[in-house]
Amino acid sequence: MKRHAFAMRLKPGMADEYRRRHDAIWPELVREHRDCGIHDYSIFFDAATDTLFAFCKLDDDGTFAGMPEDDVVKRWWKYNADLMYCHDDNRPVGRDLVEVFHMD
Repeated sequence: MKRHAFAMRLKPGMADEYRRRHDAIWPELVREHRDCGIHDYSIFFDAATDTLFAFCKLDDDGTFAGMPEDDVVKRWWKYNADLMYCHDDNRPVGRDLVEVFHMD
């Protein structure tokens, strides 16, 4: 199992709506993540910087690579594009984070 972390940014004042939408996450989106080998997915919010910190575990063959082509993922990105900084295709602007420490 691999660990993966990345950061994204919300637009100011959008944290409550972002949380509300994720509280009602679409079951088909959850299935797509699991089908891609993604598990134990959490997103944390830093209110001082409007930064989202995401962490998940990937099966050894798990990947995010095919997700930008998936219709459910594209719909979710479009649905949330008004809340966060996104590319022209509604994919959230994000950056992978480098693990510097881990303890089991």
